[in-house]
Amino acid sequence: MRNRKLQIYIDGKFYSKRDAKVSVFDHGLLYGDGVFEGIRIYNGRIFRFDEHLDRLYASAKAIMLKVPLARPDMSRATVETCRRNGLRDGYIRLLVTRGVGNLGLSPSKCPKASVIIIADTIELYPPEVYHRGMRVITTGTWRMPNAVLSPAVKSLNYLNNIMARIEASNAGADEGLMLNAQGYVAECTGDNIFTLKGNLLQTPPISAGALGGITRAVAMDLAAGLGLKMREAEMTRYDIFAADECFLTGTAAEIVPVVWLDGRQIGNGKPGPITTEMMRRYRELTQREGTPIYE
Repeated sequence: MRNRKLQIYIDGKFYSKRDAKVSVFDHGLLYGDGVFEGIRIYNGRIFRFDEHLDRLYASAKAIMLKVPLARPDMSRATVETCRRNGLRDGYIRLLVTRGVGNLGLSPSKCPKASVIIIADTIELYPPEVYHRGMRVITTGTWRMPNAVLSPAVKSLNYLNNIMARIEASNAGADEGLMLNAQGYVAECTGDNIFTLKGNLLQTPPISAGALGGITRAVAMDLAAGLGLKMREAEMTRYDIFAADECFLTGTAAEIVPVVWLDGRQIGNGKPGPITTEMMRRYRELTQREGTPIYE
């Protein structure tokens, strides 16, 4: 699989990795002006494909970006990209940029948006992290307020998250926890966060600065299947310190346990039984559900 020749979709054509290029005048490059989705492939199926497309088009609408492909055409282009790359397990990066314009800020100079689809493999965290659990620090970089840019928009501008990720890496941590301007927990740099206390599973609401994660929603469904009570609530770091278990969710990360935050051990310092069971059920679910690629 590593030796296969990657085929990348750009505006209706397929290019090799070497030949896949965008203009230096594309506003996605110049200003981070665009939206994207990260989508997983499991067992020859695209997992939660409809939900990802829903969010892509909603994000585009929110920033007044006209997607140049109708939804059925976007679906077909994505599936075809996966087929051409022969993937049964992997990761899709689906991007819509504002397109080519001039060096000015105004998107009115960009006559047509651009669609890029990359289907490849991914490993966000090393396997041992899932066995031992994550060590997380709280970053000094806050999550952007809703009045600046809604966290519901999955935009190409991730500098806010990147700066927080750099802080975590410099501190030797696996991840960084981001607070909002009011001091409440928002999310980690690329993942949603959950805590379990007794039978109550909590996660920050979207209004706190959390992205409406697709895997976040799956985790809520899994929690219901385990008989857990589920609540979206404003959370502080104390809620994490005092939790019995803690885990993160994300498309690339899946479900990953957290065992340490800012020098405090969470629970017994090991991945908890509920987190472990949710990880198992999530992996089982991904093997049997999704939009087929090869029919």
